[in-house]
Amino acid sequence: MPTKVQEFNEYRQKMNDKILASDNKIVKRIFNLDTNAFSEGHLPVKTKELLGLVASAVLRCDDCIAYHLETAHKNGVTKAEMMETMSIATLVGGTIVIPHLRRAVEYWEALENE
Repeated sequence: MPTKVQEFNEYRQKMNDKILASDNKIVKRIFNLDTNAFSEGHLPVKTKELLGLVASAVLRCDDCIAYHLETAHKNGVTKAEMMETMSIATLVGGTIVIPHLRRAVEYWEALENE
């Protein structure tokens, strides 16, 4: 039975493939810009992923939160670092972010169990 993480990644990949198959230049450029923005630069990837996590939480995008959690986890972010990052996101975004904080913690636990 697929895990929560596997289901998310399989769905994301399937839909990204369909979107990119539309051969829309603007969409392809946006995807490329996103990829390049989160690559190593003056800021390390780990820092960029935590920044993306804050922005995603404040914007209340659960798919984006899951993506940044997974990439952050792969780049060595600890649970304590993730929780501190999400606490800042909750402070900035307000109490409306709390349901997303709950799902973020649940997804982080799924990542830890992979």
